[in-house]
Amino acid sequence: MRSIKTLTAILIAVAACAPTPDNDSAVGEPRTLEDPAADTDGVTRVLVYHDMEGLTGQSDPNTFRFGHPERYAVGRTYLTGDVNAVVAGLFDGGADEVHIVDGHGSGNPEPDLLLDQLDERARLISRDEIFDAYVDLMEPGMYDAVAVVGMHAKTGSGGFASHTFTLGIDFLLNGMAVTETEVVGYSWGRVGVPVIFASGDDRLAADLAGPMPWVEFVTVKTATSASSATPRPVSDARSELQATASRAMENYGTARAMRLAEPVTAQLHAVPPADLSMLAAVPGIDYADQRVTFSAPDFRTAYDGLVGLVTVARGGYASVMSETGRVMAGPRFGPTYSDALFDRWLDFESGRWTTPESSPAASGMFHGFR
Repeated sequence: MRSIKTLTAILIAVAACAPTPDNDSAVGEPRTLEDPAADTDGVTRVLVYHDMEGLTGQSDPNTFRFGHPERYAVGRTYLTGDVNAVVAGLFDGGADEVHIVDGHGSGNPEPDLLLDQLDERARLISRDEIFDAYVDLMEPGMYDAVAVVGMHAKTGSGGFASHTFTLGIDFLLNGMAVTETEVVGYSWGRVGVPVIFASGDDRLAADLAGPMPWVEFVTVKTATSASSATPRPVSDARSELQATASRAMENYGTARAMRLAEPVTAQLHAVPPADLSMLAAVPGIDYADQRVTFSAPDFRTAYDGLVGLVTVARGGYASVMSETGRVMAGPRFGPTYSDALFDRWLDFESGRWTTPESSPAASGMFHGFR
């Protein structure tokens, strides 16, 4: 959780960028498409991102939630099977090395993948400190292509568990509402690396058809709501995952790297349970109708600003916690909370309260989003 000091810095930075100035992305093309960067080391290396909402056989949202251990265990088997099929296809198509990174963030301190069942030719990326899988791995010449597995549609698409980044959040870049697959594409496009393969539900297929038509896509299920889907037979879908990943690898030189026009106009749009209305009265913030807009010099700065605003928008989650508390605690919840808030104020003003010790920093190995 970001500190108050960090949030203040975020708001000051966003305010300094607003109102959004005229720029090329506002009046011209919002992005450019480029040929992939040349392979400089003679090793064809692919990075695979995995999520857990767009998996083969899956129709239960609790299969991607670490807090529901029995169903999550089933989701891990779905995930490992899909990743293995794609890894096999990439090697079939000519990849020399395949690396994998966690793009999900289930809360599990261990990998979501079942490593004892993972294709032994692939390597899971691990670091001894926290990193952002979408932006911190970008290195010129390191990878030749990117594949994404088990992804979901964007907020408002009507897909299975559709969202962008987290609950109730919609990212817009240069006026374009984007999926997380596109976020990955724009991040790696900075060094000329294209996204060549993706899998997920039919709504994600529709989301990507316009902005990323070169991507080899496998539809593993049909979304019937945000909480339900009709999966394809697992064996059929897995066979297609392998064959399509192989074809994507064979043809990766014809894919396109995506680069945003700069400066970047970024907008965070909040929908329930997220909320940005607390910024409506802040001077200098370009806020309107649950949207905050700002200009940034490049993709990374825009991304960091959006992630900072996500922390603010998550303040809306407290309303759900309050509703839950009233249900669980009954009529005493409101007075109990009010008394606790009042006592905290009195204790601070009287010098009786001290700042609690912060939680120890997370330690161990990190495999991507946690």
